[in-house]
Amino acid sequence: MMKIVTDSEPLVLLECLVAGTSHRPNLEKYEPTLQVGQALLLTREPDNHYDDWAVQVHTAPADSADNVWLGYLPEGRNETVARLLDAGKNLSARLNHKSWETDWLHLDIEVLLHE
Repeated sequence: MMKIVTDSEPLVLLECLVAGTSHRPNLEKYEPTLQVGQALLLTREPDNHYDDWAVQVHTAPADSADNVWLGYLPEGRNETVARLLDAGKNLSARLNHKSWETDWLHLDIEVLLHE
């Protein structure tokens, strides 16, 4: 007998490091509150002067008091995610690993596509 799954797990589209964390102010103060497994928000930045496919990584919606902008999806690996966001697809991210390497906060995330 075949089992039908109604609550499917999201599809992992990309595993990557968050770029630009060393340029985000106050991350050293906020980092202790980041938890592995934490859900993260992806926000498109279509008017970015350096990257047409820029996607910001946040801890919460921009209008939330809990929002911290962590950095970006890496340039060169972000076009598919940006196009899916532009098309209105339900994407999020999840923190897989965090560590300090000198003054750089290493954040390893998964980008997830929800049905």
